Amino acid sequence: QVQLVESGGGLVQAGGSLRLSCAASGRASSTYSMGWFRQAPGTEREFVAAVDWAGGNTAYADPVKGRFSISRDNAKNTVYLQMKSLKPEDTAVYYCAARSGPLYTLIRGADYWGQGTQVTVSS
Repeated sequence: QVQLVESGGGLVQAGGSLRLSCAASGRASSTYSMGWFRQAPGTEREFVAAVDWAGGNTAYADPVKGRFSISRDNAKNTVYLQMKSLKPEDTAVYYCAARSGPLYTLIRGADYWGQGTQVTVSS
C-alpha cells in the first residue's frame, strides 16, 4: 500500500503561481512513477503531469506544457508540481497519483490516489 497526502492548494489570481506537494509513504513508494491529475466540476479526471521513479523523465498534458513543472525528491518521498501563469481554466481539484510501472502507464491511470487539493484561479 502507498499513501499519498497532497498540500499546497488554494486561491490565486490569474497569472499567479502555486506549488503543490505530495508526500508518499508506504511500501517501495520511491520506486513508483508519480504524477498529478485534476478534475473540474462536471468533467472527468484528466492527466496533468508525471515523473518516473528516478526523476529523469517527465510528461505533461498539452494545456499545461511550458507552465507547469513536476519534480520529485526521493529522499523526502515527495513529488512537487510547480504551477505558473495560472489560468481560470486550471481551477480543479488536483490529485496526486502513483503507479508501479513505467511513466506511460501512470498517464493511463493510477494504482493509488491522494485525497485531492483544491486549486482555484480567479480572473
